[in-house]
Amino acid sequence: MSTTTSADPRYDVEHDTASGTLRLRLNGTWTVDTGLPPGRELVPLVQSLPRGSRVVLEDAGIGDWDSLLVAFARTTFLVAMDHGVSVDASGLPEGARKLLDLAAEVPPKDEDRPGEDDALTARVGRIALGAWDTVSDATEFLGEVVQAFGTFLRGRARFRRVDLMHATESAGVGALGIVALINFLVGTVLAFVGAVQLEQFGATIYVANLVGIAVARVLGALMTGIVMSGRTGASFAAVLGTMNVNEETDALQTMGLKPVEFLVLPRVLATTLMLPALTAYAILMGMLGGMFVGVTLLRIGPIQYLTQTQDALDLRQVVIGLSMGLAFGMVVALTGCYYGLRCGRSSAAVGQATTKAVVSSIVLVVVVTAVFTVILYLLEL
Repeated sequence: MSTTTSADPRYDVEHDTASGTLRLRLNGTWTVDTGLPPGRELVPLVQSLPRGSRVVLEDAGIGDWDSLLVAFARTTFLVAMDHGVSVDASGLPEGARKLLDLAAEVPPKDEDRPGEDDALTARVGRIALGAWDTVSDATEFLGEVVQAFGTFLRGRARFRRVDLMHATESAGVGALGIVALINFLVGTVLAFVGAVQLEQFGATIYVANLVGIAVARVLGALMTGIVMSGRTGASFAAVLGTMNVNEETDALQTMGLKPVEFLVLPRVLATTLMLPALTAYAILMGMLGGMFVGVTLLRIGPIQYLTQTQDALDLRQVVIGLSMGLAFGMVVALTGCYYGLRCGRSSAAVGQATTKAVVSSIVLVVVVTAVFTVILYLLEL
């Protein structure tokens, strides 16, 4: 920083219309204690410049300075950038220039831009445009995955088999514990809820029908999909996001490898193959949870409970549940990998990508469940 001075902060404006250059000569003490210099005409002045003009910030005797100087220069830069005007800050103190370069590494949020219209219609419009961009980008990503899968079917996909094995273990054996616990408890809850109503009619034996059909047809796959969204989907987003931050994905492209083929394809294959198996395991654990309640609290014999479950279920119910599991595996893997590869270049962006992956996966799992339910109803299955 420069030598201490007690002068108030101020800037002199010199507008050269011939060259299209606006010079701001800054002097005085630029600290939070002194506050910004008087005069709010800077923003409209910059906005009035024609596109292609230039704003030059010069040190004309700046004394002490802190973040206030950097904030002033950054605001000037954002206003100028929005109106197609370039900013030259090379005349500022070296420390301020370094902080400005650091601030420029992080893209500004839309709501942080000066002069942004905060009207409801403007916010709704920005959200709609952002959603459209996301859908367009996601469609492009899905096309790349389909292309990579076609390459895999032709035996030309380039990825490490060990990555496929690791992803299979993580999405399969590694998830057995949490899947077993959640679905066992879901089975017990279903049995309790059903027993409260069925006991009024002396039909507690039909708890086996309720638990068996609900778990096999929908809940086994649904709960497994939600669990895997928070476990495997988040893991994929965090791993790929960290690779993106460390520029490892750029290194793969430099070596002639496609990130979608090398990183995404093995994870999608592993999760898609493992989810139906986990769903079958979840169905079994859910039925065991219902049986536990039926045998211990409702005084239903274990053989009687198993026989009633066998009579209530048929292969069609199980196939529906396994089909849902297959769809959920694709949804979880694709969502996690998409947000991982589209992650920003900072550690905060990795957390945001992981959060978006989990939330989007859970929402899509529920949406796919609703679509399956409507289609099965229309087909009378």
